[in-house]
Amino acid sequence: MQPMSSATAKLAAKAAAILAVGALSLTACGGSSTPAASSAGGVQLINAGKLTVCSDVPYEPFEFQKDGKIVGFDMDIAAEVAKDLKAELSVVDSSFEAIETGTALTGCDVSISSVSITDTRKAVMDFSNPYMDDDLTLVASEASGIKDIDSAKGKKVGVQQATTGAKYAQEKGIDAQQFEDSGLLVQALQAGTIDAALGNQSVLAYAIKDDPKYKRVENYATGEKLGISIKKGNTAMADQVNSTLKRLTDDGSLKKYETTWFGEAAK
Repeated sequence: MQPMSSATAKLAAKAAAILAVGALSLTACGGSSTPAASSAGGVQLINAGKLTVCSDVPYEPFEFQKDGKIVGFDMDIAAEVAKDLKAELSVVDSSFEAIETGTALTGCDVSISSVSITDTRKAVMDFSNPYMDDDLTLVASEASGIKDIDSAKGKKVGVQQATTGAKYAQEKGIDAQQFEDSGLLVQALQAGTIDAALGNQSVLAYAIKDDPKYKRVENYATGEKLGISIKKGNTAMADQVNSTLKRLTDDGSLKKYETTWFGEAAK
């Protein structure tokens, strides 16, 4: 696991980024907290002409840095939402804690970061229609001796903090080691500092797809669905986002993005 001092610094940097966006928003509105109007669809944007999206980077293949850009499955969807709004896409690297508690939406128009739709989260934010099914999986090496969730008890199991994987581990009596992001979780698994990782199958299956040392030892049909989080009561934005998702579904683009970023890994 990343040393606490480094992890804390990273979290602080992400929090600062959110605050910076909030400050920019106030500047753009002449010091008022009233959002600027966008040029399309009557949707109000925090920064005029820009769709400001919060995302927890890295979370490969949903959002990660490549050749100096933030790319991935979520980013392709975000770009299409921005396109339909006739706005420029602006991505803010946020902590997942800020995203899943809704705090990130004080500085962003939406959050797109592989966010599972849950009743707890729906209490503080609205969601788009689901854009992907994403159940949980447990991955481990043969050498670990882990065959299922029961045999993982007493072993070193890692999860990403503030995720449904962390919640599921707790419910099953696993005293899991928590990591700030999935990149650190996967690094720990590959370095052998943990015996197994529990999390969404899209990310973990993708992470081990080229390494025969690891395998998915057990899958959990939790019925998780991913959605784009939106400020509570912002129906104009929700309608716009759902319109884009419908277009991407109807014309086959969403399936194309899945194949591009996941291949067969998530199945």
